[in-house]
Amino acid sequence: MLANTRIQWFHKTVSDGAYPNANRMAERFAISHRQAQRDIDFLRTTMKAPLAYDSNRKGFYYTEPYSLPILLISSNDTVFLDDKGRLSDTEGYNEGASVVQMQLPFNATIQLEDKLAAVEMASYIVDKEGAHQYKCEFHSVKRFLASLVVAAPTARILEPDWLRTQMLELVKNVAAANADAK
Repeated sequence: MLANTRIQWFHKTVSDGAYPNANRMAERFAISHRQAQRDIDFLRTTMKAPLAYDSNRKGFYYTEPYSLPILLISSNDTVFLDDKGRLSDTEGYNEGASVVQMQLPFNATIQLEDKLAAVEMASYIVDKEGAHQYKCEFHSVKRFLASLVVAAPTARILEPDWLRTQMLELVKNVAAANADAK
């Protein structure tokens, strides 16, 4: 897993007030505790994030509002983050772009009654929130919705409302396109 992805996740988690720490990052990304600590140190020193550690909550928080900087790329760079936050080749995609903002993932809470569906959606699930309720993170709305339809056609999107609306529109379009098929 790339350091940029881990740093984006850490920033989002701190911004959400969840007080992440090196242990949680190491578990989340299957890296060593030391590597997680280096990533946090990089965020604090190189990226000048105003991080502080709360010993009572055993995690980090921002002492003042902070945003990740914009990632500058040159015309020779041909990389971008795919829907799971991994670097991918962009040749022929959008070669004119010279500035790419570090993308934070979208979040959703879904309800999956089927345990097999939860297994199939595991690459998106970051936490279990209650009985059959899961918090998901994703970078591509279309890929997430497509995965959800395939893995769990009886799934419910609990939040956000805009994602539920997009799912309903997607299903309506698929149904309309196939209504007259014989």
